[in-house]
Amino acid sequence: MGSLDEALAALREGRIVLVFDRDDREGETDMLVSSLHVTPAHVRTMRRDAGGLICTALGHEECKAIGIPFMTDVLSEASQRFPVLPSLSPHDIPYDERSSFSITVNHRKTFTGITDDDRALTIKELAALVVDRRFAEFGSLFRSPGHVPLLRGADGLLDVRQGHTEITLAMADMAGLPQVTTICEMMADTGKAVPPSEAQGYAERHRLPFISCDEIMDAWREERP
Repeated sequence: MGSLDEALAALREGRIVLVFDRDDREGETDMLVSSLHVTPAHVRTMRRDAGGLICTALGHEECKAIGIPFMTDVLSEASQRFPVLPSLSPHDIPYDERSSFSITVNHRKTFTGITDDDRALTIKELAALVVDRRFAEFGSLFRSPGHVPLLRGADGLLDVRQGHTEITLAMADMAGLPQVTTICEMMADTGKAVPPSEAQGYAERHRLPFISCDEIMDAWREERP
């Protein structure tokens, strides 16, 4: 298993890091890359070798500045017009209290939005908007729905929620990078999540850091006594 320092260095260099959750939570390993460095090759690797949903997570303050809602709030606001929506509430998630999903977007310069090039463009431009703090331009640069699902980080990150969204955003923060990360769950041909031992084997073959959320949380707490 790679050290946290190795994982943070890899993020700064634009390399993929594998992050394992917990057996008693999702029990999944996610591929992670800083959105600032995303290329079509990253999207292709996630699509081919991970196979889960490629999402981009943003920090709580960034989402607040842009005005990005939780999807559950969007559904709640629309429930009077569409009575089926309240019945779809994700209140029974077995491993969490609330979904971090927000809206989906494409950059306005994309075509279909689903190609590796298009998704990389959407993600990279979203990261640039955050870095430059051009929050007011969000609506003019992106359209929704799209092919890049956005995830909202919890206020307080790991002090509030310990999902892959918050874990990877905390890693970006510890690496000195903007709180915009792109993640994708690793799925096996069995139809289930790749077991952590197999994910670690993949990391070794491809010379990628593999790290558990427990190590990240311990480091986070040490930095914030």
